[in-house]
Amino acid sequence: MKYMLLVCGDDTNDASGMAPVEPWVEELGDHGVRLHGHRLAQPADAVTVRVRGGEVLRTDGPFAETKEYVAGFDVLECDSLEEAVEAAARHPVATIGALEVRPFWEDEDAEGQIRRLDAELTEAARTGDVERMLACFAPDAEVVVEGRHHRGAEALRKAFAETSTGPVVREVLEFRVRVDESIAFAHALIRTGDALQRVTTGYRDIGPRWLIAHEHISRTTEERS
Repeated sequence: MKYMLLVCGDDTNDASGMAPVEPWVEELGDHGVRLHGHRLAQPADAVTVRVRGGEVLRTDGPFAETKEYVAGFDVLECDSLEEAVEAAARHPVATIGALEVRPFWEDEDAEGQIRRLDAELTEAARTGDVERMLACFAPDAEVVVEGRHHRGAEALRKAFAETSTGPVVREVLEFRVRVDESIAFAHALIRTGDALQRVTTGYRDIGPRWLIAHEHISRTTEERS
């Protein structure tokens, strides 16, 4: 889930003892947590715009006259609010100012459907039901498993039948979803039996439900990031 991190300060803050921000930016960027961010100009450079009675009213300066102001922002991708708060607490400005953590307005229906679809795939694997697994994929879906490409329903059915020797325990260790209108992407760490796999999945909103359009699966020895 995405979170907006509003970096707040005021003119009375003494930043002389504050640690540099660059290591925090680099660390979270390397781990895929920080998606974007930037420092903002001073409040004196702001322009506030209102429309009243069809007339555009422009006021030089910030929306609210307070000592505190938003000095910058960061967009984070975290599994939970607690994870976002932990990231905010490590931001150097937290030692002299304040950071507001606010979740993005998410399309909960879409993300919920995708998570339910993944749960359906997990249950189908547990029971060894090839047709039920296949129902989670779009008719023209492409799946790449360790370099081997399978495209279309018949190719997937054959691949599932060949690799499925019965019920499989599919344990989802990590699952992050990003939804953008009619498409979505998920990054997951999944354990199937003794194998640990990194799975990147692309979804499409096809009529009444979301389906898997593309999936890339590779083995890994890396545990949770």
